[in-house]
Amino acid sequence: MSVKHGLLALLERGPAYGYQLRAAFDSATGGTWPLNIGQVYTTLSRLERDDLVTALPESEGQRPYEITAQGRAELKKWFASPVRHADRPRDEVAIKLALAVTTPGVDVAEIVTTQRTATMRTLQEYARLRTEPGELPWLLVLDAMIFQAEAELRWLDHCETSLTRRQ
Repeated sequence: MSVKHGLLALLERGPAYGYQLRAAFDSATGGTWPLNIGQVYTTLSRLERDDLVTALPESEGQRPYEITAQGRAELKKWFASPVRHADRPRDEVAIKLALAVTTPGVDVAEIVTTQRTATMRTLQEYARLRTEPGELPWLLVLDAMIFQAEAELRWLDHCETSLTRRQ
């Protein structure tokens, strides 16, 4: 997800200034993707340059922004477009294992075991968090993290099986 589209989605709710946007983003994502306030204001400047938002007059030392019609069109287009797998960040665990397999002296089975233990702990923490009450946006993000951790565990099992077969 781009910060650009996240901020546009938040501004669709109504005008806001940078700190409000950062807090709303953190609230909606449960802090899983913390935004730097500088990143928020840099993105707002680009959005303003591209006529996707407009700065409102300063109020109480803060400059609120609001989404423009062009910004709404961009946001609608983003919501209507699927996220392609190529758009997602690189998977460091997959890259680490791919390189470990071909690096002399690396105990790949140990890497798999270490990662499985860490992922299991993470999954347990997510499950604990899931029992606490929360707002729907956060619960959806948390569910996605749970499913991704479960998928990683399945993939690590597959890696272990593949390693055993190749030995």
